[in-house]
Amino acid sequence: MYARRRRAYFLLMGGCLFLFVSAWTFVRLLSVEAAVAMCVVAMVIPPVAAMIANRRGPDDRWWDDPSGDPKSDEWWDELDGKRRHED
Repeated sequence: MYARRRRAYFLLMGGCLFLFVSAWTFVRLLSVEAAVAMCVVAMVIPPVAAMIANRRGPDDRWWDDPSGDPKSDEWWDELDGKRRHED
């Protein structure tokens, strides 16, 4: 999972750099408007890449892992509504 997200992040960021560099090296010679549009698209890519890289996959267990402390795990399960606390 981690390798797939990392690969997607680097592909998106590579595309962002390609758009930015190509916009101001040779596209601007043909059309300044196209170069500006390419930079606007390149500006949107980094936040999208960060969201993709930090997305939780279906097999990732970031928040569901037990801490090892039974009392703490029971308290969190009760708080999350996973188990009913019986008095």
